[in-house]
Amino acid sequence: MGQWGDAILFAVIVATVFRTFTFEAFTIPTPSMEKSLLVGDYLFVSKLSYGPRMPMTPITFPFTHHTMPLTTSTPCFVELVQPALSAPAGLRAIPQRGDAVVFNFPGRRYGGGQLPEPELLPTGATTAARNIHDPTFKMLNMVDGQVRQVDTGGILVRPLDKKENYIKRCVAVAGDTLEVRHGLVFINGQQQDLPGMAQYGYEFILKDRFNERMLKEQYDISPDDLSPGENGGVSIPLTETNAAKLKTFNNVDPCTRQDHPKGYASPYHKWPYFPNHPDYDWSEDNFGPLWIPKKGATIALNLRNLPLYERAIQVYEHNDLRVEGGRILINGKEATGYTFQQDYFWLMGDNRHRSQDARFWGFVPHDHVVGKAVLIWFTKDPYTGIRWKRLFTLVGRK
Repeated sequence: MGQWGDAILFAVIVATVFRTFTFEAFTIPTPSMEKSLLVGDYLFVSKLSYGPRMPMTPITFPFTHHTMPLTTSTPCFVELVQPALSAPAGLRAIPQRGDAVVFNFPGRRYGGGQLPEPELLPTGATTAARNIHDPTFKMLNMVDGQVRQVDTGGILVRPLDKKENYIKRCVAVAGDTLEVRHGLVFINGQQQDLPGMAQYGYEFILKDRFNERMLKEQYDISPDDLSPGENGGVSIPLTETNAAKLKTFNNVDPCTRQDHPKGYASPYHKWPYFPNHPDYDWSEDNFGPLWIPKKGATIALNLRNLPLYERAIQVYEHNDLRVEGGRILINGKEATGYTFQQDYFWLMGDNRHRSQDARFWGFVPHDHVVGKAVLIWFTKDPYTGIRWKRLFTLVGRK
């Protein structure tokens, strides 16, 4: 019996070390990366691609993320021991534009103490009720076109490595200037190619309803993709190819692609856009320009651009930041500039109008980066079963 116990313990230790530092299996439960990565895809994520990151909570129940099995809120980790956040910075590579990056969700002004559902689940895990949030936030919401503060009540905090896992496409890296014009991404003034299977939201005004079975069988459009449109029609996320085909249907009159102008506000949008400040009127489709912070770079800091960078300075880089009498104080000293201590990235979903991404909650710091999606080792459509042609396919850069 003792030998069996030793063998099991050894296997658990080896598997845990492998999972922590090399590769980890995840499942995708949400459609924010469709049609590039699909609901039901099982991925291997390489933690070697960007270099090792030491666990912040090494005392953890094996093969769990943040809650114990069969529970919804019992922590599976102990915070008594918290080593350095990562390996030396020189050993960590940075994500490149086009990478499908897995990261710990930074958390950005979600109300009621509730985080959004995770976009990646460790294989075998299930979603659970969450009341975890960052206490440095004031909840801001859009009410009658105005940004209002909302009381969120009691709030708890998880360590960085226990925050929800997200996956998005890296569209801008540290030092880039990003802008979104009519849904198209521009980096440093140059228009970027759209990922090949990316989707936009289209609204169809119909004479007669769509045949959902036909949409699934012929165009791989799931019934879950159909939702009420803002103008009384049906809203569907579609690739450009599928949108062109559906526009020709006899029951369609007309079809338009979403393109919200700056200043747009609607009951359909629960959260305002980054930086969640009334001085910035950006929308999903018309956003920026915005400079992405770079390690070692210094910016002139003023009350106009402070909303863009205050979270990075205060939360991600652990400074005391206050505004008193029109002066910006960092760690008690007046500041007219700031030098960033780490790189940041701008991550967006390929499903451009069904993705809560950086346009809503801002930058992803380097120390939040987990790894790179590299392989689809299994995949199963919720409606039609196993997608045989996608098995053991590589996750390409776009």
